[in-house]
Parts: sequence; C-alpha cells; structure tokens
Amino acid sequence: MRQVVLDTETTGIEISQDHRIIEIGCVELVDRKLTGKHYHQYINPEREVDQGAFEVHGISNEFLADKPLYAQVAQEFLEFIDGAELIIHNAPFDVGFMDHEFGKLSGKYKKTRDYCTVVDTLVMARQKHPGQKNNLDALCKRYHINNAHRELHGALLDAEILAEVYLAMTGGQVTLGLGGRGGSAAQSEQQQIRRLDSNRPALKVIAASDAELEEHQRKLQEIHKASGDNCLWLAPDRVQ
Repeated sequence: MRQVVLDTETTGIEISQDHRIIEIGCVELVDRKLTGKHYHQYINPEREVDQGAFEVHGISNEFLADKPLYAQVAQEFLEFIDGAELIIHNAPFDVGFMDHEFGKLSGKYKKTRDYCTVVDTLVMARQKHPGQKNNLDALCKRYHINNAHRELHGALLDAEILAEVYLAMTGGQVTLGLGGRGGSAAQSEQQQIRRLDSNRPALKVIAASDAELEEHQRKLQEIHKASGDNCLWLAPDRVQ
C-alpha cells in the first residue's frame, strides 16, 4: 500500500474569499514504512497572506513573491499523489483547497478524490479519543512524539509529524510485527520472508542500549494496557 501524508498552508481559511495554497508538504509511506521520498513546494498565491494566517505559519508575502504559481507545479504535485491513499488531519480543509486550486486550471484537472482516496486522521482521533483535544500537538503529547521543534506550522514538518502520529494511532498489538497488514499471521509471515545470500558477510550485531531497552519496556506496557492486560511479550514480573 502506498500512502502519502499531506499538509498544506494557505493565505487564509475561507475558499469563498478565494484564499489560496502557499505551501504543500508530503511524505511517502509504503507498507506503513517511511520511504524517505517527499514532495515540498512553496507557491506564489497571487494575493496577500492574511495577518492571522501569517501568525500561524510565518510565511510572508515577500518570501512567496518569487515562488512558482500553482499552475506551474500542479502536474508534478499530482504525479506524486496520484493513486495513493492520502493521510490528512482535518481533510476537508486541505482537500477543499486542493480542489479549489485544481478547479482554477480551466478544467484540466479533476477533483482530488478522483485521483486518491482520503483518510482523515482528525475523524479517526475523535473516534478513538472522544471528548479530548485531538489537534496535532495534543496527539503528539498523547502518543509521546517529540514535536518540540514545531514553533510554527509548516506543511512538510507537519506532514512528517502527522506520519508518526498516524503510525502510532493505527499501530497496536493486532499488527505488531506483521508489517501493519491485515490478514492472518501466516499470510503476513509469508509476505515478510526474505532469503539471504549464503555468501553474505557476517552480520554486525548491535546490542540495544539501556535507553532503548527502557523505551521498549515502556511500549510493551502501553500494549499491555491497550490489549486488556494480554501482552504476550511482557514478562509477568515487568507488569505494572
């Protein structure tokens, strides 16, 4: 499965006032693993950035003045997301702006959902954590993801953080060690088998550090609680 975690920054919040996209950030997941491939682009919106929006993302009109227009990057952007499952936090906002931008290009492009399926992690978070804050900062805190470097919103940074949040939020014991796939354990094991070359050099063994072992135990404790005290990997004397 190919997924693209996506975020945008805009000149304001109302499409009805012809606000525009000024930054797109995407990171790629294949089989629930970050591949290192990403798409990142600043865009000249051909209008002023609202002060309220500037205070959120810090992207100025002067900075955007020499950036390409959406029409100049639309095809490259579409090629990156085409056929993928988009992972977006508060998807109606970003998809609405993407459709607004595609719609300005003289009927050359369809709507986003004609090219991609969309998963809204805000809806997912509200279902998992009803009555709680479910913005990106709150989810980072809940899932122990370090976002201390996030002083302002930024599309690529937020996409990278959201990828970690999504993997943590959709992980758990059911898919642990099975590559995040559905199906039986036998099927997953078969999919993950890789034959090694018999002439390969000896593998280097790197022991886990004390800090890594401590983090491993913390994760097992989380799994233990989430599974109704039924974590098979946790030794009885380590249960808290």
